Order: sequence, then C-alpha cells, then structure tokens
Amino acid sequence: MRLRQFHIKGFKSIVEQTITLGRVNCFIGANGAGKSNVLEALGVLGAAADGRVCDEAMMRRGVRVGLPRLFKASFANVRTPPHIWLEAHGEPDAAFRVSLLNPLDRPALAWSFKTESLFSGDNEIVRRGVRSDRANLDGTRGLSALKVVELDTRDAASRLVKVLQEYAIYTPNTLALRSLVADPYTRPPVGLVGGGLPEGFDALRKNLDETLLDEVLDLIDWVSHVSATDVVGDLLSPSVPRAKNVLKFADRFMAQSRNTLSAADASEGALYVLFAAVLCLSPASPSIFAIDNIDSALNPRLVTRLVGRLAKWLAAANPDRQLLFTAHNPAVLDGLDIDDIDDVRLFAVERNTEGHTVVRRIALTPGLAEANKEYPLSRLWAMGNLGAVPNV
Repeated sequence: MRLRQFHIKGFKSIVEQTITLGRVNCFIGANGAGKSNVLEALGVLGAAADGRVCDEAMMRRGVRVGLPRLFKASFANVRTPPHIWLEAHGEPDAAFRVSLLNPLDRPALAWSFKTESLFSGDNEIVRRGVRSDRANLDGTRGLSALKVVELDTRDAASRLVKVLQEYAIYTPNTLALRSLVADPYTRPPVGLVGGGLPEGFDALRKNLDETLLDEVLDLIDWVSHVSATDVVGDLLSPSVPRAKNVLKFADRFMAQSRNTLSAADASEGALYVLFAAVLCLSPASPSIFAIDNIDSALNPRLVTRLVGRLAKWLAAANPDRQLLFTAHNPAVLDGLDIDDIDDVRLFAVERNTEGHTVVRRIALTPGLAEANKEYPLSRLWAMGNLGAVPNV
C-alpha cells in the first residue's frame, strides 16, 4: 500500500494544501517555511488512525507537542478554524479522513474526533459525524482503529490505516547516534533519534544482500568494517556514559593493531549515513516514514551520493515503502532524479504574501530541463530559480 495523496487544512502554518506523493519525497525551503509542519501533520493523522490523538501518541511519532493554539492555523486575515482537517488516500483506492477538535481556552488531554470516515473503494466502513447516533461514544477514541480489526488484512482500508499507524518522523541526534545518551522513543529499527542504531545496523548486516551492504559502506570511504558490540572496555574511557551497545568501526588506513573506533570517536557523517541506510533497508522500518534534516553533518558530495541511492534502497526493502525528508543543503538536489516522476518528487515549501505555507511540486519542465543542461539543480536553487529561498 502506497500513500498517494495527503490533504491538510488548518494545521499550524498550513491553511490548506494537497500533496501527491511518490516513493522519495524531498521538501526544501527556507527556515520556518513549514517543511516540518507537513511531516507532523501526517504524524497527527497517524495518531488518529491509531485511535487517539494526545501528547504521548504524537511524541511516539516524532511530532513536537504543544497546546491546541499552536496546532491550529492562526492568521490575521483568516478566521482560526475550530478544527484541524486531515485526509489521506492510499492505492489502489482507500481514504481516511478526520477533523479534530480541542478547545483553545480549556485544552483537554486528548483531541476529540469531530468527524471521521474510512472508505475502501465505494464501501463506507466508518462514518462519524457531528451528531453521533451513539450518545455514549467516547469522542476522543477513533472508530477506524477498532473497525479495521474486523476487516480482511488485504482490504485497502485496513492496509491504509496500518500504514498510517506505523508512520514516524526520525530526527537523528549526534549524541544518540554515538550511544552517549538514551533514545526517548525506541521506535524500530533505530529509535526516533538514532539511539538504537547499533542494534538496527547489526540486524540489517546479518541479513542484507552483500551488494547492498557494500553500497552503504562505499559511502564511508575510510571504513573497512562496521559491527555492533556490547564489549566497549577497550574502546571507550570508563568515564564516558554510553548505552549497552555501540557501533565499532575498523579504519582501513590505520595499523590493524590499533584501527578500531567506537561511534563516540568515529566521524559523525558515517553515523548519519548508516542511520538513513538502515531506515531505508531494514524490514523493521515503517512502510512510510520521514527523516527531518537528512543532510545534517554530511559533506555536500556525500549527501548527493546518499540521496541518489535512496529510491533503490527503499524499493529493495519493500516495493511500496515511501520516504519523506527535509533538507537545506543544495547538494541534496543533485542526487534526485526528478525526471523519474513515479518514484522521485521534489517540493518547494514557501510562505506566501499572507504567511501561509504553500507546497509546490518542482517538476522537470522543458524550461527547467534546458537550464539544467548548463547548471545542476543545486546551483539553480542557490540562484533562486526554483524558489524556496529566504527573503533575506
């Protein structure tokens, strides 16, 4: 099941936007344009698909939590809507829609479902309106999460709900990747901020095709071998705090008697590469997930090479797996084959003159293709030809 289209209305800086997704979906734009808001709107919908929208449910999906007044769109020229409307369409033909309420003046622990519907083709499986026939219905509990238990697992609606329930936003953190701090949420396969990277990589290494593993390690040119270990006495000072397991790197340029490094001493770029690779290739990863700031800590040429392999890695693990990611480094664009309209999509995220977040797909038009013959996409973005740049 692929998520085909996503509709957002009244969420944070997004008044109303519809986004049609591919396999790899890159969102670029100025700081504060609303890129992370797009990822988080899908996280809120995932919580709704799981039956409850509360701080805990959102944090487990990597959504930044806050008061209802921070979640509802609020602009001087637009009336603040009483609810947030979110909708997803999956292939071949399924749809899940909710509108969520939480009073601004007396916020509750969980959001209420004002409306909720779930469709499989023309078959209406769930419909909840403003006036429910069931007076004792708990308004903070979603019905779709309960109803899909009764459906065939092959049903399109059941598969769509499951995909949404699994969605999470992963945001790598250097200290967690180095196993120096614990991951607050141990979502498979690497934890939301990377604290489970040693276990995730070790599980992947044992089962991954050697050709694909070589593709990953080729991006870390100084490494001859990577593994996970819980024996760290000879790798870390006793005074260094660490998790139970850490990654161990063998430097191919150093003398073999002293060429072993822990994640605490290794290049952070190597850790960020492994983080993205494990998420794309691991069978334990969600069918659809997001990485916020995928280009963190990466050299421009390295991030180009990494991004160029994402679509292949996702397809190798799961033909329906999808990735959404945000980036600020122009070199990211040179790894995207935006001529591959089914698999790779590039979106510019900008604020319009009224401050509303607008998401615009950048397609390879004849004019852009002609300009791309002279300049790479990274240069065209830096020159302002693609938009998605700050007004500074």
